[in-house]
Amino acid sequence: MEFTVVGIITALVVGLIIGALGRLVVPGKQNMPLWLTLVVGVVAALLGTVLARAIGVAETRGFDWWEFIFQVAFAAIGVALVAGAGRRRHLTR
Repeated sequence: MEFTVVGIITALVVGLIIGALGRLVVPGKQNMPLWLTLVVGVVAALLGTVLARAIGVAETRGFDWWEFIFQVAFAAIGVALVAGAGRRRHLTR
């Protein structure tokens, strides 16, 4: 696997978009900084791609809708977990 500047920037942009979509899916307000949304999005994008490849739906003609759905679902789960952990920590202070 070769890392390029363009590849890294693309991963960050995709991660930010996936993270933002994950935040839109989760109801309520999430007090998460932008950098944490980015991290959740990048991890979710990677996990969604791994899952899509594992079940054989990652390589399709055109846009890979199943891969995208998996990525957004992982992002929503990640946002919900991180936002929930932040709320619990805030309530215990």
